[in-house]
Amino acid sequence: MRILGLDPSLSSTGWGVIEVVNNRLRYVADGFIKTNPKDPLPERLALIHRALNDVISLYKPDEAAIEQVFLNENPMSTIKLGMARGVVILAPALFNIPVTEYEPTKVKKALVGVGRAEKSQVETMVKVLLPGCKPKNNDSSDALAIAITHYNYRQSRAIGI
Repeated sequence: MRILGLDPSLSSTGWGVIEVVNNRLRYVADGFIKTNPKDPLPERLALIHRALNDVISLYKPDEAAIEQVFLNENPMSTIKLGMARGVVILAPALFNIPVTEYEPTKVKKALVGVGRAEKSQVETMVKVLLPGCKPKNNDSSDALAIAITHYNYRQSRAIGI
């Protein structure tokens, strides 16, 4: 089974793919989709969508997981992030891939054991859990963390915990 983790952002959407083989996690790939803040919003959203379609077509994930986002202090930023998030959710949905959402604190707790962990702690645990993995940036590291979290919670649900 392959899991696509997604960390939505209008400026740099992170993605990461892991594979589960005999209940062991294996790193497959990661990356990020950078958009130019000078480009019109529709072009930036289209770029994210096309790039995610390419990732999904190439790596063929079975399931996807995305980080939930909360309101920013700036209402316009919140609206734009919501639009990017919608595109990020839409991409796997159009491939009939189920998408599950996780709160940032749940992701941090699943990997580090503390819901208020630092990004560097999360990245360290990603590297421990996925030997040989060298995430491209914080966004792709977060996406891999989301994929790992999905696997862990998926396993818990499967055994009724």
